[in-house]
Amino acid sequence: MAEVEQGRKQSEEFTDESEEEDSEEEPKLKYERLSNGVTEILQKDAASCMTVHDKFLALGTHFGKVFLLDIQGNVTQKFEISSVKINQISLDESGEHVGICSEDGKVQVFGLYTREGFHENFDCPIKVVALHPQFTRSNYKQFVTGGNKLLLYERNWLNRWKMSVLHEGEGSITNIQWKANLIAWANNVGVKIYDIGTKQRITNVLRDNVSLRPDMYPCSLCWKNNSTLIVGWGTSIKICVVKERNATEMRDLPSRYVEIVSAFETEFFISGLAPLADQLVTLYFVKENSDQMDEEFRARPRLDIIQPLPETCEEISSDALTVRNFQENECRDYRLEHSEGESLFYIISPKDIVVAKERDQDDHIDWLLEKKKYEEALMAAEISFKNIKRHDVQKIGMAYINHLVEKGDYDSAARKCQKVLGKNMDLWENEVYRFKTIGQLKAISQYLPRGDLRLRPAIYEMILHEFLKTDYEGFATLIREWPGELYNNMAIVQTVSDHLKRDPTNSTLLTTLAELYTYDQRYDRALEIYLRLRHKDVYQLIHKHNLFSSIEDKIVLLMDFDKEKAVDMLLDNEDKLSTDRVVEELADRPELLHVYLHKLFKRDHHKGQKYHERQIGLYAEYDRPNLLPFLRDSTHCPLEKALEICQQRNFVEETVFLLSRMGNCRRALQMIMEELEDVDKAIEFAKEQDDAELWEDLISYSIDKPPFITGLLNNIGTHVDPILLIHRIKEGMEIPNLRDSLVKILHDYNLQILLREGCKKILVADSLSLLQKMHRTQMRGVRADEENICESCHAAILPSDMAKPFSVVVFHCRHMFHKECLPSSGSIPGVQFCNICSAKKRRPGHGILEIKQ
Repeated sequence: MAEVEQGRKQSEEFTDESEEEDSEEEPKLKYERLSNGVTEILQKDAASCMTVHDKFLALGTHFGKVFLLDIQGNVTQKFEISSVKINQISLDESGEHVGICSEDGKVQVFGLYTREGFHENFDCPIKVVALHPQFTRSNYKQFVTGGNKLLLYERNWLNRWKMSVLHEGEGSITNIQWKANLIAWANNVGVKIYDIGTKQRITNVLRDNVSLRPDMYPCSLCWKNNSTLIVGWGTSIKICVVKERNATEMRDLPSRYVEIVSAFETEFFISGLAPLADQLVTLYFVKENSDQMDEEFRARPRLDIIQPLPETCEEISSDALTVRNFQENECRDYRLEHSEGESLFYIISPKDIVVAKERDQDDHIDWLLEKKKYEEALMAAEISFKNIKRHDVQKIGMAYINHLVEKGDYDSAARKCQKVLGKNMDLWENEVYRFKTIGQLKAISQYLPRGDLRLRPAIYEMILHEFLKTDYEGFATLIREWPGELYNNMAIVQTVSDHLKRDPTNSTLLTTLAELYTYDQRYDRALEIYLRLRHKDVYQLIHKHNLFSSIEDKIVLLMDFDKEKAVDMLLDNEDKLSTDRVVEELADRPELLHVYLHKLFKRDHHKGQKYHERQIGLYAEYDRPNLLPFLRDSTHCPLEKALEICQQRNFVEETVFLLSRMGNCRRALQMIMEELEDVDKAIEFAKEQDDAELWEDLISYSIDKPPFITGLLNNIGTHVDPILLIHRIKEGMEIPNLRDSLVKILHDYNLQILLREGCKKILVADSLSLLQKMHRTQMRGVRADEENICESCHAAILPSDMAKPFSVVVFHCRHMFHKECLPSSGSIPGVQFCNICSAKKRRPGHGILEIKQ
């Protein structure tokens, strides 16, 4: 793989090409080499360590120099610390103080913006140094160093540094990580955690693989948060959580304890760890076996993102990195540092520093475009249009359209134009001409703008002409769907007319021409074409544009096309087309006239009354089933004329109805009996008329016809005394079903008796109830006071002087009289009547209440 040049580099330059080609999974990280000043430094020197702050970087080298760099790798400051390797650089959280240790035993702690500092030379190499995260604050002036011992330095109130030994005797200390009040360090035996607040050592996490040299495969420590420590050593990873101990369990134990929540093995040797949300970023040192030789050789380091599980892990992504001189590097030569403020990961090797960062939306779109996933790229750009910096939604859309055109998927390409081109009319016209060039104008036609934003009329006319050459149906569809304002209507009308000269009976072109005439408000021309074609839209055209004056002479044509719709339209618009005018137009087509007048009669029996006489003949000719209902409902029909027509055509039922209506019921009954020979209908007719003479005629006619007698016996019981019929039956005449008929007569008679008895009981009960109610009412007292008056003399009913004797008569009708004001008793001695009520209804014993004093 070619070396990566300076500047912005694509992540594929650092990753395994074969893996990228085979995998359709999008990478999680992108990579670029830290260049500018770093390139010059590493050409002459080699990186030994680096520390990352949100604002800057601190790089230590093998020649004892420390460089402060900006995020782009430019040198901002340089410190000559030693002549040998810088082992560790530590920064506090503010980035104002730095701690440095080197292989020759030098330790320096100083402020980048102040003169305060600590300088000490030890008689052994100091591998690590760590400042308190809050070192800037006066009460947290603490740091630790690690060589053969773990030493804690604290500044006392006399501004002097006090040293204390935290741990010794387990070999060289290779790593220290300080987070809040917790210090974690690794030596040859394992990892310890010390609580600086309680001054207690919390735990000891032993090293798993003791066969690995700790100086060649050093321990990697990383705090995920204030209580979670990630430990990587050899091929083992453990996630340790510091927890508070229950007060009841403390006794002589530390107040905190460590629980290992996840522990698992990896395939390769761990060179560095960093947290990424709930996942881990791991830097692996890889050794592989050669195909030609049995010995191992150093392969490219790998940067993996893994999802920790309690006893294993799930690989999310894996990238093999091509760093400079990777063939010469050992596991201890690699380091992984990360920026807590951003998801930036720095892979440090002696001759190269590579920055890995999470891929942003622009990178995601780049990958989708490279994989020709244009639909997803366009969707991603639309969703995140505010966050993308290197891409433009419309340009991605245009690339997608070009891709679809190249594939030959012209319909999809045209459909995307609607979404991508939007309101850019210039782009729209360019695309239309491109589709014309490739012969696909039809594909883009249905997606052209046709609302407030429109192209030039020439564009639409060009497409219409294209359709008119090859596809009449498609042309008709566009005319229906496109507003008439999009193009020059007259020009298209002329073109269609020219085509009709060659094919004058083409219904599609004729219909389209009618629609064009409608757009141009030449409704009479459109109406002629619709009628000629018998087109269903003719009625809608008439209603919509109020063309009733234009159809006065075309009523027959309309009814020939669709009688029902035509009649409904004519009747709904009688104010525009009078009944007389319609009748006049239909005079030569009686069958159509009948349809019109019939519906008119159905709507209103009185509107067309002057045509009822004519309708008799029309019904008789074209619609006999409705003749009888018409005769029944019409009050304006001349009965003599109707009778004449019915008799001429021998319409018995209609003649019977007319005879009965004209009062000739006996003749009507005779026709039923003689011509219809229908005893049931004759009986029904007699019941309707309820005439004793008709019953007598019916009995006389039926007396010598046994079937008729049976019918009469079955139905006559409730209208005529059956005995009259039975007495007149000749002796010996055989009558079918006589027994059943007699049984029915007896049953009907018993039913009548039961009904009468029931009615009598109800009547007696009601009479008694009402009598009792009346009696209770009449027994009630009647109040007489000074407000009541005599109905005869109209004076107060009671005298002003109650001491004098008086006599008052009160009737049950509540009328009151002075006794002397009442006339003498009438014809019934001892019975007195109210003068007022007796004039209306004289009833003896109407009721008298006499009050005397």
